[in-house]
Amino acid sequence: MKQDNSRTAAYTVDSEDYVHVVEFNPFESGEGGSLIAYGGNNYVVIGVCRFPEEDVTVETFVYKTLRTFQHGISVDAIAWSPESRLDALPPLIRFCTAAGDKTLRLFTSDLQDKDEYKVIEGHSDYINDLVFAPSGGEAIASVSDDHTCRIWDLDGNQKASFVLRSPGMSVCWHPAEAFKLMVAEKSGTIRFYDVIKHQAILSLESEQIPLMSADWCLRNPLKVGAVAHNDWLLWDITRSSYPQEKRPAHVDKARIFRWCKANENVFATTGCPGKMNSQLLVHHFGHPQPILIGSASAGSGLSWHRTLPICVIGGYRKLLFWVTEM
Repeated sequence: MKQDNSRTAAYTVDSEDYVHVVEFNPFESGEGGSLIAYGGNNYVVIGVCRFPEEDVTVETFVYKTLRTFQHGISVDAIAWSPESRLDALPPLIRFCTAAGDKTLRLFTSDLQDKDEYKVIEGHSDYINDLVFAPSGGEAIASVSDDHTCRIWDLDGNQKASFVLRSPGMSVCWHPAEAFKLMVAEKSGTIRFYDVIKHQAILSLESEQIPLMSADWCLRNPLKVGAVAHNDWLLWDITRSSYPQEKRPAHVDKARIFRWCKANENVFATTGCPGKMNSQLLVHHFGHPQPILIGSASAGSGLSWHRTLPICVIGGYRKLLFWVTEM
């Protein structure tokens, strides 16, 4: 672990393999630091980070691996359960992955003797994104290239299914809007579903394709952002079903959009990995140019810290962390 000034990453963590996906735990996880999960070709690593930006008693960035789980196949996406806690007795770690064999895998561990996982089958094509219900983590929503969004209980039973008009790329469950689910489709449509009545209640249009990623702002549920083709797009859902603002971002096509969890005006986008590097851009609404530009070798995945303006992406045998000035 060392500073990586050549790529402007503030901190790095070495990995034994290529990192496909990385996710900070977006929920409060108790004392001991910030939980993080990352996955590669056939494994998932659960670790904990402590940043000097959040703890004055920590002089430098500290990372510790808590557990490595054998996955058996490539990890395409990871979602944390709000039940994960380091200060429980015993600790509880629960997360779900989208696997390269078109299944979900639900993992539960006490970081001691109990390591369990359950395979959830039902999708007929690759799963692009998944999320736990934010209130109690009693359900999981997933979207797939099979043109469906499905909701599962923790036993693997399908509780609901929404038919989409194109591949589902992103799914978000907002803590402040617990009965609403946001689903983004590759064709450029973003729909909000009432998960109690099982019906669509609102839709947004990007007017650009392919839409590759969308996110619902944690700090302000009226804001939605996405990347489509080379551009980023922002909506205020009270004003119009069409983007309030859009701008070119990546020459090599944009891949991921994520809102900063600490500031509703800050968001990050990544480009599709090129021959060598993938570009990270951090934007501030109202600023004409990105406020931070970074790159990573074969970069993939993107996640923001729960309370700090710190984002992380995966790369070739590395996790790379950037600290954004507010």
